Amino acid sequence: MTETTATTATTQRQPAGLRRRTLIRRGSAALGAALTLGAPTVWGQGKKTLRFLNSETSIDSIRALKVACADYERQFGTRIVIDSVPIDDAFIKVTTSLRGGQPYDIATLAFVGHVLLLQADDRLMPLTELTSKHQWGHKILFPLKNQVYWYPYDYNLAWIYYRKDLYEQKGLSVPKSYEQMLKNAQTLSADGRHGALFPIGSNGATNWLSSGFMWAEGVKLFDDQWNVLLDSAEMAPRVGRYLDFFAALYKSMPAGASQAGFGEMLSNFSSDKVAHVAYAGRIIEALERNAPALSTRYGITPYMDSKGRAKAVNHGYDGWVVLKTPNSDEAMKFMAWFTEHQYINFLHTAPLHFQPPRLDIYDDLRWRAHPLIAKHQEAVETMRSFITDKSVILTSVDTEGPAPDLRPGKVLEGFVIPEMLQNKVLKNMPSAECVKLAADKMRKLTGAGAGAA
Repeated sequence: MTETTATTATTQRQPAGLRRRTLIRRGSAALGAALTLGAPTVWGQGKKTLRFLNSETSIDSIRALKVACADYERQFGTRIVIDSVPIDDAFIKVTTSLRGGQPYDIATLAFVGHVLLLQADDRLMPLTELTSKHQWGHKILFPLKNQVYWYPYDYNLAWIYYRKDLYEQKGLSVPKSYEQMLKNAQTLSADGRHGALFPIGSNGATNWLSSGFMWAEGVKLFDDQWNVLLDSAEMAPRVGRYLDFFAALYKSMPAGASQAGFGEMLSNFSSDKVAHVAYAGRIIEALERNAPALSTRYGITPYMDSKGRAKAVNHGYDGWVVLKTPNSDEAMKFMAWFTEHQYINFLHTAPLHFQPPRLDIYDDLRWRAHPLIAKHQEAVETMRSFITDKSVILTSVDTEGPAPDLRPGKVLEGFVIPEMLQNKVLKNMPSAECVKLAADKMRKLTGAGAGAA
């Protein structure tokens, strides 16, 4: 996830939710144009050169990639040219390069639907021989026809942050249910501090950070035939409980919460203005940088359901693909080398935000040697449990459904969940009406039918 937020530290990158809001429409249209025009392919001559499209635009990440590529050229004589663009622009750059006859050999992607589009047009090299060397966390490889076509380098999961010191002062327990979460937020709404902040605007922050309570309640958006389930007899009551809870929780949030985005989540928690927010590991890095006194006073916990039985985190992810070009063999060699010798160095450029998807990394002393990882071992172990404990629901709007597909992306880009929250919280609509409007919009966006009544 290169974050464009109210905080301007050079090491920030944009979270998955924000990135994906424009990826789907722009990406699929661009691929269609690129692949139908059939421009002639033009390949460079001379010294072997690979083109690598990077979407991690922090100074540290770019430096790590360039140092790795310089080392590879020194050892093997192949030059790797790094182009860095914001993730919103990455897929369009990939398709434009195909159209122009000078394709990238390696590229960064942040939406599984784009992997699907490229693979369907036979543009990707399978990376199964690389991914099969390791064990991976839950729901990250997205295999297509028994092959893996990308190499994930991080999870960007969203979970709940809470002020551990305030919990101790007030004798509060880590919430396991909606009722407990609401009580804790209300209790901590004091001393100039608000109880919580969760976004509801039509933006990527809401898709990424406010849906987790709904997943914990067991909500599914589609059935196995891609029919919309949101307003079905089974799902509608669950969504209704989520909406009723969120409306109550909203009362403990600061004024202007309806416009909150990623920056507000970071700044409000690090400035001691709210007691609960949601985010990925970036908040820990922000606390270390901007509020070191709070860097030992936080706790993390998954989203919870109404009955205290289930828990969830919202999905987010990034990875690399190797495209089919005359340089594919060399690109595969580079990826094999890079993922073996430089993978950890790259992860260290955002040590707590780039959550490793490879399970071996968590026990690798080289990775654990980073001072922030060593300091925040408790959080790291909790993060690991989110991707290994199968009882933790791990999903997101764009990964819902029976298989990787573009349809969930259309729901995400259409801000169906944010608008449903707005109808409940700002317009005070009955929950049943909010659910029906959201389900109807989903059908319009995806062309899907109704699920079982």
